[in-house]
Amino acid sequence: MHFLVIKSRTIKFILAMTIVCVLLSIGINGTASAEVYFGYTTRKVPVYSVETEAKQVAISFDSAWGAEKTLGILDILKEYNVGATFFLVGFWVDKYPDKVQAIDSAGIEIGTHSNTHPDMAKLSKDKIKEELETSVEKIEKITSKKVKLFRPPYGSYNNDLINICESLNLLPIQWDVDTLDWKGLSGAEMTSRVMNKVKNGSIILMHNNSDDILNGLRMILDRLTINGYKITSVGDLVYSENYTIDRNGVQHLLKEK
Repeated sequence: MHFLVIKSRTIKFILAMTIVCVLLSIGINGTASAEVYFGYTTRKVPVYSVETEAKQVAISFDSAWGAEKTLGILDILKEYNVGATFFLVGFWVDKYPDKVQAIDSAGIEIGTHSNTHPDMAKLSKDKIKEELETSVEKIEKITSKKVKLFRPPYGSYNNDLINICESLNLLPIQWDVDTLDWKGLSGAEMTSRVMNKVKNGSIILMHNNSDDILNGLRMILDRLTINGYKITSVGDLVYSENYTIDRNGVQHLLKEK
């Protein structure tokens, strides 16, 4: 009987471990869970924030649907004399070329947000490359300036996407402070979220046509300025060379030996 108990426990243990192994083999955004769980992941990550001693943050706007408030955003940025980055989807560029020109003429940085706003981690390598190259070409045709930054729609990415970005000299950018403006939050609610999470090197996510974006942007810029933050484009915040990105997406400048 004692032997049977031990054997039963052994079988249960083996079954449990088998289930765990199966679960850990399931991918999370293109990377095996086992790699994430055991801490030996080789997964590449975009830039979520920047390690810096400077009290500097970047504001970014994703633009995919609607454009009525874009010029108002540009007016506020000019009023506060701050930089920002717009990440534009290709079909938005097609529909609003005048707004693309206005953003560029205002001296505001433009990055790509894909061509059709798909979940990039679910695409083939060829489709990923097509999405990036097509959107970049549309933007550069209007601005005559090189596009250097890319933000994945839905924040979804995998190693294939980042490798292709690298081959096209595009730096993939995420965020570490989300205003959740797209949920219809008030300007005060957005501001509270930003000020509770912001730190040196933060990248703030907003959307160009959210309900209370104009009021929210003004309030956020007020509070950031009062608290001594310099507000810039993403390109002016991130390092363009001699850097590393840790597993949390924090970009670090490599120190000279």
